[in-house]
Amino acid sequence: MPEPTQHPPISAPPSAQDLVVETDVNLRPYNTFGLPAVARRLVRIRSALDVRRVVDHPELGRAPKFVLGGGSNLVLTKDVEPVVLKVEIPGMRLVEERPDAWIVEAGAGVVWHELVQWTLDQGYPGLENMALIPGTAGAAPVQNIGAYGLEAKDRLEAVEIVDLVTGRAAVIPASACRFGYRDSIFKQSGFGGLAGKSVITRVWMRLPRPWQPVLGYLEIERKMAETGVTAPDARQIFDWICAVRRAKLPDPAVIGNAGSFFKNPVVTAEQCRDIIGRDPGIVHYPMPDGSVKLAAGWMIDACGWKGKSVGDASVYDKQALVLVNKGDARGAEVVTLARAIQESVYGRFGIRLEPEPVVV
Repeated sequence: MPEPTQHPPISAPPSAQDLVVETDVNLRPYNTFGLPAVARRLVRIRSALDVRRVVDHPELGRAPKFVLGGGSNLVLTKDVEPVVLKVEIPGMRLVEERPDAWIVEAGAGVVWHELVQWTLDQGYPGLENMALIPGTAGAAPVQNIGAYGLEAKDRLEAVEIVDLVTGRAAVIPASACRFGYRDSIFKQSGFGGLAGKSVITRVWMRLPRPWQPVLGYLEIERKMAETGVTAPDARQIFDWICAVRRAKLPDPAVIGNAGSFFKNPVVTAEQCRDIIGRDPGIVHYPMPDGSVKLAAGWMIDACGWKGKSVGDASVYDKQALVLVNKGDARGAEVVTLARAIQESVYGRFGIRLEPEPVVV
């Protein structure tokens, strides 16, 4: 983790006058599903100090808060009454070059894919497997984003947070983030959880040296076979993954969506054998701990949901794991469709799918 002197705590005196509070803000442009909702009050957070200013504000400080990053993991079903903190903190830089790693800092508002591209362009590989994941750098540890054999926890060094009660900044090492599959201390509301209690303002990623490719996923193996490239470099893997994702996942700028809507369920080896006995074709991935990850998209497709709709909410016709907005979907339609899929999959496989996005 970078030395404390490199990352000083907030020291400038807060001033409520520096805050710009917007009212009745249309949130459709700020959620990738393109769902209609209004924020009664919205504050754009462009530095850690802005969070402190909100906390010290005579009115906003006491009000409930809702932290909004890129809006890529969100289903809005109603207007948002809490004060929306729209995190837009910029900046990317190399803060330390060690013999075993590059340590890269990013502001929480940086678009995640732009961070992946920037690190590659600067010669700091290691994030390429997570290319094109929607969202911001600050949201990456919250959801413990991951794809193609790599998760945020595998590369995170530390995060900076600002407490929403005290306004104090703190640096939390990755080892204290209680990471799980699409889970972290920042999503947890139980004992010691930080959900709703803090704002992530900066992240530091640890990119190992020497670089080693993360291979083994079927799509990557197919690309290796198609191209004859058996030892791809980081840029090649990045290009492959971008091509794969673009082929099977809709661009939120064109078709509203929140990416993969359901988590891939993890079951015991015995449960997997039982399911294979009934459905031999089910796609599954053995995990290092002996458990097995099942492909939720395959199960949804097997239940006949691909292309089906509830109102303007639909299952994407190229990838059943993705729900999309065909134009004027409302959050309630997305939720109704998701629940119908859950019941269908449970009825056939005995597995209860868990949504990835936060429903508000």
